[in-house]
Amino acid sequence: MELATDLLLYAATGTLAGLSAGLLGIGGGLIIVPVLASLFSWQGMHPSIIMHLALGTSLATIIITSLSSIKSHQQHQAILWPVFKNLTPGILLGAVLGGLIAGQLNTAILKPVFAVFELLVALHMISARQIHGHRALPDSTGLLTTGGIIGAVSALVGIGGGTMTVPFLVWCNINMRHAIATSAAVGLPIAVAGALTYVISGWGNTYLPDLSLGYVHIPSLIGITLFSVLFAPLGARLAHRLPVALIKKIFAVFLILMASRLISSI
Repeated sequence: MELATDLLLYAATGTLAGLSAGLLGIGGGLIIVPVLASLFSWQGMHPSIIMHLALGTSLATIIITSLSSIKSHQQHQAILWPVFKNLTPGILLGAVLGGLIAGQLNTAILKPVFAVFELLVALHMISARQIHGHRALPDSTGLLTTGGIIGAVSALVGIGGGTMTVPFLVWCNINMRHAIATSAAVGLPIAVAGALTYVISGWGNTYLPDLSLGYVHIPSLIGITLFSVLFAPLGARLAHRLPVALIKKIFAVFLILMASRLISSI
């Protein structure tokens, strides 16, 4: 019965993450990390590894979901592969660095770090501030540096980086369609490098639960990934029928509540 309850909760998390990704274009990590942190705590996992396990598992789910997203965007020829190519080296280095830093921090530090990031994203969504292009893309060195920053922050908070990559590309005069598609592609190297780093960082930790690969929890990975992939297309269809601006504000309030819960649990 306990296993069935756990799987049901993982499925619900994946459903919510998939719907939000399709409906609002918000990466699932913003939902998956705080929900998994709460679930792992409720399941009695050791407090010292709860956030690491939530972050690593979140990045692992993004590997699968980003592949699905890349396929969809590529069918519309919307991914700017030269931009992807120039961002990726920095992304990989940054994601490894972010994962290594997270591995050295304890849960009491990782919780407020994630919560502050989530609050910033929520406030940006509430403000509905539009980003306008003001400059051209930087040269390869500039993209390497930018990719490093995006990769490091993304791995540190367990997300695919869309909340940073999309605004950056739009600011550099890339239209929104191409920015979102290219950001989806960039999420793959972030997720692969970040998840592998969490696997290595957590390898051999005696507090890990059964069926974990380093700081990646396999049962929650399977449940979340399966349902997020199933429900993301539904979210995309609903985006054309529902008042997305209002839903985005409601979702932002939800993010604020989750961030507040994380902080209160420290």
